Amino acid sequence: MAIIRWGVPSSYDEMDRLRQEVDRIFDQYSTGTEPLFSRAYPAVNITEDGDNYYVRAEIPGVSPEALEISVVEGRLLIKGDRKVGTADQGTSYHRREREGGFFRRTIGLPARVNAEKVLANVKNGVLIVTLPKAEDSKPRKISVKTA
Repeated sequence: MAIIRWGVPSSYDEMDRLRQEVDRIFDQYSTGTEPLFSRAYPAVNITEDGDNYYVRAEIPGVSPEALEISVVEGRLLIKGDRKVGTADQGTSYHRREREGGFFRRTIGLPARVNAEKVLANVKNGVLIVTLPKAEDSKPRKISVKTA
């Protein structure tokens, strides 16, 4: 049962209700553990070919030493610490969009991978994680014989 306030609803209430409804709709069609349009950091693209899955994550300003990557129970975990220089004592910001600090991202993998052979490289601020598919999750061609 919904509780509805008496009186004229403010435009903020209506916008918030619309945002919640849109989030609910997008969450229905999302296949991962996060909403379809999330603000999760780092932003990732996931692709595949016949043998591997590839996760590309934007991590500008994060050193490879500050990253921890692991595969646990069908999920890729990316943890790290992004250092952003601090301004001097008397400095005030006109705009501050680059945040720093600890981050963690968990990504559900579409199928089993061989965790022993996972590779990770950083180039030009992009983390590339190569996840070899497990043999039993690769497509297998089955020959058809005549009787």
